[in-house]
Amino acid sequence: VARGRGLGCAVVEGDARDLPGIDSRADPAAVEAVLQDRLRAAAMDGGATLMDPSSVTFSYDTRLGRDVVVEPHVIFGPGVSVADNVRIKGFSHLEDATIAEGATIGPFARLRGGARVGPTVRIGNFVELKNVDLERGVKISHLTYVGDAHVGEAANIGAGTITCNYDGVSKHRTTIGAGAFIGSNAALVAPVTIGDHAIVGAGSVITEDVPADALAVTRATQQNREGGATKLMARQRAAQAARKE
Repeated sequence: VARGRGLGCAVVEGDARDLPGIDSRADPAAVEAVLQDRLRAAAMDGGATLMDPSSVTFSYDTRLGRDVVVEPHVIFGPGVSVADNVRIKGFSHLEDATIAEGATIGPFARLRGGARVGPTVRIGNFVELKNVDLERGVKISHLTYVGDAHVGEAANIGAGTITCNYDGVSKHRTTIGAGAFIGSNAALVAPVTIGDHAIVGAGSVITEDVPADALAVTRATQQNREGGATKLMARQRAAQAARKE
């Protein structure tokens, strides 16, 4: 047809791996495998260490710095940039995230939607970050959700803490000051600000701003009822026996 229209024709030979046909459900998986092998090789050629390359999944735009260590079973979604000397521990999932030099992520961490992690930050297991700015030296070690927030330098956020950023209609922002200490199982109900070097007691639900250097605690007074456990169990066993009858 081309020659009949007076056009020139030429043949170009290419690598068969660059010119696969996509004719079945299985074919995209085969093509993805080729791409992943190339991305892994490029990452290691660029100075990153992949402890188990075949278990790491990259996006086309993943950027890793030098001397980055990636442990097994890490997934990089789109939009991830990692600076030098970062360690990403196993089973972590990252997308749309920026990680600065010297940070440690994971294991089992999830970073998504605008997570910006500063230098030497430590993000531990089962921590989820979303739309958050973490300044240098922040520690969020485990079992915590921080979303729509800014966390100041060297702040420490304890296990089980959450920023309650959604009220059912709108998202709200939490600000945590430099050097602040958030105790375990705290709920920070946004919008709220925790001042520099403030302390939030474990188990507190914070609905108002906490001034710098202040201690905020919202707990009911503990009551110990002597013999109460024995009496409670006796009532429960009696009720159970009555049901069986």
